[in-house]
Amino acid sequence: MWKIYLEKLLKNKLAKVGILIILILILTAIFSPLISTHNPIEGSILERLQPPSKNHFLGTDEMGRDVFSRMVYGTRISISVGIIAVGISVIVGTFLGLISGYFGGKIDAVIMRFVDIMLCFPTFFLILMVIAFLEPNIYNVMIVIGLTSWTGLTRLVRGETLSVKERDFIIAAKGLGLKKRRIIFVHILPNVIAPVIVAGILGVGAAILTESGLSFLGLGVQPPVPSWGNILTSGKDYIHIAWWLSLFPGLAILVTVLGWNLLGEGLRDVFDPRIN
Repeated sequence: MWKIYLEKLLKNKLAKVGILIILILILTAIFSPLISTHNPIEGSILERLQPPSKNHFLGTDEMGRDVFSRMVYGTRISISVGIIAVGISVIVGTFLGLISGYFGGKIDAVIMRFVDIMLCFPTFFLILMVIAFLEPNIYNVMIVIGLTSWTGLTRLVRGETLSVKERDFIIAAKGLGLKKRRIIFVHILPNVIAPVIVAGILGVGAAILTESGLSFLGLGVQPPVPSWGNILTSGKDYIHIAWWLSLFPGLAILVTVLGWNLLGEGLRDVFDPRIN
């Protein structure tokens, strides 16, 4: 089946564009020391707010630091936060959704009421509130984003589990006396994993946007560590005289989120049996 899915994915033009964008970003993050033309932290005050040139492809910031090098290293932050935060979200959401959907009754009621309470709070403001009490750094940002974005996935997995557990092969597994743990993780989980993958891929783009927003507000990755969000923060103070500080990180965020969303939509089409 996975070979068939891969063939269908590679036939999807938009998904291929998404894959290309993501591969470029990942390679940029891995080889950032080789791609970077300057030290992303050190700068010269004599070269502050210089426009794009041969020496500085994307110009310099208010501290004379090379914007291109800072954006290249900022790719590491965005990719790391997106993948790790979504990984935490997927693990928590999938586990709770499986437990809630399979056992039902009081366990289901407690988990779903907790989900309802979490959904009452606007996610971004909840993240802001938690980050305000913690030290704003990349590790706390990843954990907080992951632990506040699992609710939708829990509902999705619960719904799929409620459907799958009524099928004949699950009833047969129960009749054979298999342990509940084996039924849940060996027989049910593989049958609900497709929508989880799609939701996870789409969630990476949302996590990157959230991290950029937090960094822009000064509650995410702290300077001098480069991230696209804190480059934008510098840009807002000099937008009339240094347009490149706002344009290039904004475009990077746009293209990155677009790439993950295109891949997610492509996977949704691949896993949908109604689409040939």
